[in-house]
Amino acid sequence: QVQLVESGGGLVQAGGSLRLSCAASGNTFSINRVAWYRQAPGKERELVVSISSGDKPIYADSVKGRFTISGDNAENTVSLQMNSLKPEDTAVYYCKASSLVGETESTYWGQGTQVTVSS
Repeated sequence: QVQLVESGGGLVQAGGSLRLSCAASGNTFSINRVAWYRQAPGKERELVVSISSGDKPIYADSVKGRFTISGDNAENTVSLQMNSLKPEDTAVYYCKASSLVGETESTYWGQGTQVTVSS
């Protein structure tokens, strides 16, 4: 089992920055892929960025050049630095981790953190 807890959301003006963090605990050694998703009111959850072990991150076109994912293996945290925020970035942001134990792949989600960008 893996537990994920996001933090760092809040209210920011357009053009501002926020840094989200996702702290993992439990069987973190089994995690082979981490992603950030977001869900705006009335919309489907969408992928923001995904990264697998040893690979480069894959960003949604809407956030390329503005958002950056980074990880701290020692602290078992993954961060999402969000710059030049726009009102359309307003959403609940979720951290997702995928783990592989033997041939069994599992998916875990955090509870989400609200990001609100005012115009």
